[in-house]
Amino acid sequence: MTSIRPATPADIPTIRALIVALAVYEKEPDAVKASEADLAAALFGARPLAEAVLAEIDGVAVGLALFFTSFSTWAGKGGLYLEDLFVTPEARGAGTGKALLVYLAGVAVARDYARFEWQVLDWNEPAIGFYKGLGAQMQDEWTKMRVEGEALARLAAG
Repeated sequence: MTSIRPATPADIPTIRALIVALAVYEKEPDAVKASEADLAAALFGARPLAEAVLAEIDGVAVGLALFFTSFSTWAGKGGLYLEDLFVTPEARGAGTGKALLVYLAGVAVARDYARFEWQVLDWNEPAIGFYKGLGAQMQDEWTKMRVEGEALARLAAG
């Protein structure tokens, strides 16, 4: 049976390993630049930027959800934004992904958030079907925008 618990600083190596495994699954094996120190500061530093929970089966971490608070100006309330959800291949189909999402939905409700949202790669049909089966709705009318690296530096410089 899957159990879900908040991550602790001692979990940082496991969290990073699961993030790397997610990057491999998403066909971006070299994309992870975050070090253990970066993750420790982001999750447990003086001003945490995000939170993480781990899914375990028999005491072994088999899943990760990394999330942070967003804000809805229209609702005037916070929201839970799921940045990453990953379940190891051997734990898929055992209810681990659903257990993580149920846990996070509970966090959103307990905190009186207006919504719980995330993104999914358009080629990840198994995940899309899974999410739709849980009641999630596609937001096709929105296009994600991003500025990073050199472009971010240029924009900041005016």
